[in-house]
Amino acid sequence: MKRGGDLAITVLTGIVAIPLGLVIALLIRCTMGGPVLFRQTRTGLRGKEFEILKFRTMRDKRFPEEPDAPRITRLGDLLRRTSLDELPQLWNVARGEMGVIGPRPTLPEQVVHYSRRQRGRLDVRPGLTGWAQVQGRNSITWPERIELDLWYVGNRSLGLDLRILLLTVKVLLNPAGITAAGGVNPGFPAPTEPAEPAETAATTAATAAAVTAAAPVAAVPAAAATEPVPAVIGLPRQATGPRAVPPLRTRPSRPAPVGAAVEEAS
Repeated sequence: MKRGGDLAITVLTGIVAIPLGLVIALLIRCTMGGPVLFRQTRTGLRGKEFEILKFRTMRDKRFPEEPDAPRITRLGDLLRRTSLDELPQLWNVARGEMGVIGPRPTLPEQVVHYSRRQRGRLDVRPGLTGWAQVQGRNSITWPERIELDLWYVGNRSLGLDLRILLLTVKVLLNPAGITAAGGVNPGFPAPTEPAEPAETAATTAATAAAVTAAAPVAAVPAAAATEPVPAVIGLPRQATGPRAVPPLRTRPSRPAPVGAAVEEAS
């Protein structure tokens, strides 16, 4: 039944979306050249990967380390603020890779760090819009977004879907939270750091505290007194995947970075 509703909404929306999409494609072609569409691998229902479609909003890099923000064109900024860059995803809905409502599909590089509980986010089709989208979009951290999506998965209903649709219209008319401060969504572990379930982390911390309290202070080596802090990466809204991590060097005078930034599109 939900799939039938998705197809009905796609057909009705397509009446307006197809002519509008053709105009946007022409403008992108004239201002940035090709390609018109931005393609990126995302993780969908039950972990199956697919290629998500968006209208291109950034010009090509002029040098390898050029950041994303200066590359966004005036047309691209307009498309992002109005969410029209997401219009091609109606094709993803028609193909059954996405639904109208559900958690936003994320990068495989992120999904590999999910705990078993967080993988419950993949129990439904990803959506064009969702509960986390109407609660703050990219202005909230990834752990918060995942929790909101898990709540939706556990409480989804026709009434909740209709509420999300109405709130989506409100968000589109009054855009907010399109990007986080500095274009970064904080709070997700770096690829070099394995994700740990919250309950396991809490148990580990409690055990370590108990052992430390019971052992003499002198028995604790100075090198072990400070645990390394897990790296945290930012996740910008549109990207092409993780950067290559340079190999560790053996010379102590030139330490290598522990990880690389991962870019993400919402």
